[in-house]
Amino acid sequence: MAYTKINYEDVEPVADAMHFLRDPLGCEQLGLTIVECEPHWEGKPHDHAENEHEEVYLLVEGRATVVVDGEEVSMNEGDALRIDPESQRQIQNRGVESTFVLVGAP
Repeated sequence: MAYTKINYEDVEPVADAMHFLRDPLGCEQLGLTIVECEPHWEGKPHDHAENEHEEVYLLVEGRATVVVDGEEVSMNEGDALRIDPESQRQIQNRGVESTFVLVGAP
């Protein structure tokens, strides 16, 4: 088959927020995650140095902060943020719901 179609809401969320779509879509070269953050939700600090994956975080709804190597980066709807594989990152949602699209690839 030349394509795979899914609805992210049909994928069980991890940590009550993250819909990992790489495996359900059968992606081999990129990762795709939808993150639906409740107010005051925080992700786990992490990096992707081991896999050499850079990521782009696109905030499609709400406001949030992404902490990159200890620096707080304020995000508003429509903002996109590219992060190096070695950089530690963490989403820190504020007092409103927000939705991110995260894309990563080597």
